[in-house]
Amino acid sequence: MTDRNSKYSLGSLGLEVCANGYESALAAQEGGAKRVELCDNLAEGGTTPSHAQIALAKRNLSIQVWPIIRPRGGDFLYSELEFDLIKEDIKICKSLNCDGIVIGLLKADGSIDKERCAELIELAKPMPVSFHRAFDMSNNLEKSLEDLIELGIARVLSSGGSSSAIQGADTLAKLILQAKGRITVMPGSGINENNLQDLIDKTGATEFHASAKEFVTSRMEFRNIHTKMGNIEDEYQYELTSTEKVNSLVKIINHNR
Repeated sequence: MTDRNSKYSLGSLGLEVCANGYESALAAQEGGAKRVELCDNLAEGGTTPSHAQIALAKRNLSIQVWPIIRPRGGDFLYSELEFDLIKEDIKICKSLNCDGIVIGLLKADGSIDKERCAELIELAKPMPVSFHRAFDMSNNLEKSLEDLIELGIARVLSSGGSSSAIQGADTLAKLILQAKGRITVMPGSGINENNLQDLIDKTGATEFHASAKEFVTSRMEFRNIHTKMGNIEDEYQYELTSTEKVNSLVKIINHNR
């Protein structure tokens, strides 16, 4: 267990919600989240949300809005065309006065693409920049963490290189100690009310990331069972962030303040 009184353990705890759109972002705010990572396509790990989603979120939310800038699912090695798309989306976020953005770029060898990240960080100013779970796909977490610190990244989302944050808790604790307050290491992936307290106790993290989502059943009365629009098994349901689930996580966090 990480010592809660250690220099680099618990400080001001808070919850960031991965919100798959404006409606989910509103639910996150109502549940008590401190910030949303606004995205689309959660099934692909999150991609850049639309201009309208960002604009409405910024217009109507009082909590921080950090859109993810990711032009597609899959890996984090981007072509020049995709890199141009990333830069244009950053300009849009800047024009909408977003509180920050979330990026993640790797080289073919699995290292952090420091050159391109530095270009994006400069373009984003004065918005701060966070790094998403592309970090977990890098070839050396300890080296990658130092690269992100050198770049001036504000926060990195990580599951400790594992399939879930709770499975990677020991690695997350080591990364937080390595960071020494130079960057926020934020556990994410599979966090829920059943494991959040364990993560707080084991890692000493100060911020946590969760989607807190639930399935919403379609209100369609007629359902064509002979065809589909995509490859999702059940297209007559969709996912949204649950205010109640967010609030349950926030209560656990507040109990540890």
